[in-house]
Amino acid sequence: MNETIQLIKLDGKPEWAILPYKKYLELVEQAEMLQDVRDYDAAKADLESDKEELIPADMVFAILDGENPIKVWRNARGLTQQQVADAAGISKPYLSQIETGKRKGSTESLASIAKALNVSLDEIVVQKKLGGK
Repeated sequence: MNETIQLIKLDGKPEWAILPYKKYLELVEQAEMLQDVRDYDAAKADLESDKEELIPADMVFAILDGENPIKVWRNARGLTQQQVADAAGISKPYLSQIETGKRKGSTESLASIAKALNVSLDEIVVQKKLGGK
């Protein structure tokens, strides 16, 4: 490959390399592949060290179908409403009302529930769709 590269020197040291566009594209593709491999390795290491967890498809579909994310996560963790309420420092009726949509829950309460479920706040907060739909 060196024979197709033109080096431009500055003060006697290589400063620029000019190479055929086809070779450039090959290098870009190889760099992207290397980044993909590194990303895969990092994700795999996070899963193995319990920094990340896989979310089963049935949980994702349940949430997408409108089921309350708190209830979905609570059931996935095998916890009762009482256990989550106790861990979050809230009452069981309050948790029940949040799960059924009768109450929205304060940010503080939702953060406590997320912590009790060992998930991020983003995982349990229902986002309103844009356009009011």
